[in-house]
Amino acid sequence: MELSLNALDAPFWPQLPAVSFLEQMIPQYCEGMPSVRLDPVAESVWFERDEEEIERFYETSGEDAARVAISDDYSKGFYSFMDAVKGRRFKFLKGHITGPLTFTLGLKDRQGNLLYYDEELREIALMLLAAKARWQIDMLSSAADEVIIFIDEPILSALGTSTYLGVNEGEARRMLASTVDSIQESGGIAGIHCCGRADWPLVMSSGVDIMNFDTYSFGDTLAMYPDETVSFLDGGGWLAWGIVPTSEEIQHEDEQSVVKRYTQRLAEITRTVPEDKLIKSIMLTPSCGTGSRTVEETTKIFQILMRLKEAVAR
Repeated sequence: MELSLNALDAPFWPQLPAVSFLEQMIPQYCEGMPSVRLDPVAESVWFERDEEEIERFYETSGEDAARVAISDDYSKGFYSFMDAVKGRRFKFLKGHITGPLTFTLGLKDRQGNLLYYDEELREIALMLLAAKARWQIDMLSSAADEVIIFIDEPILSALGTSTYLGVNEGEARRMLASTVDSIQESGGIAGIHCCGRADWPLVMSSGVDIMNFDTYSFGDTLAMYPDETVSFLDGGGWLAWGIVPTSEEIQHEDEQSVVKRYTQRLAEITRTVPEDKLIKSIMLTPSCGTGSRTVEETTKIFQILMRLKEAVAR
């Protein structure tokens, strides 16, 4: 908690997947989702369509704010964070939800069918995730002037592969745009994070305010879409550069090497995107989450991030 609050301009509540299975990306957002089953002992999650549960969801949807909350069992990090910020005021605080595509394409039934292909459950998942984003905005606003909610969509890097050929691009865009709209209509700033290659024009066309990408490994891919990138920046969009690696590479990196990588990526992208537009739109972040790293590695990641910010500002 201290690391997040002291190292960042926009502190975030940490997800702690090593603490509990329930804090992993999909289980953490399953509370209130009809037809979803969890076995924390076996560390498995799946769905079984249950018409009674679906009916009850529709009957109570929007009436009971507590049913969309993330409980303490599912997020030690959130409640510890709220205790830590109590009585303080920040310009920005950041929350996050698992994206609707990652959520619905990551849940299967016992026969291996993806929840995404159940149209009704897909729509319910979209509603539920949007509600959890709104709940976070309400909670975090007690200590922040502005709340940023990131939509975590690692599955974006796999869309278009043979595994997900049945995913319609238009439907993917609609689901992202719907979630972005819900965040913005609730007074939040909407961001999308993808930790691999992705269809960046698809992401930028969702109406998102911030696009967070793994600049360390895939930053050169943004230069392939100059027109879309310039349009996104002209519309007030921000690019969050995931420039400090959260993979095994962090063991071999230091401040100087990351500054060098940042400079390299900047040169690659400004071959096609005007430098003045790009520079003023950059936010600096780790390349992805640090939940899989050791405490020592995570501390190193955020120390490098702070020093990079100072180096870039000089």
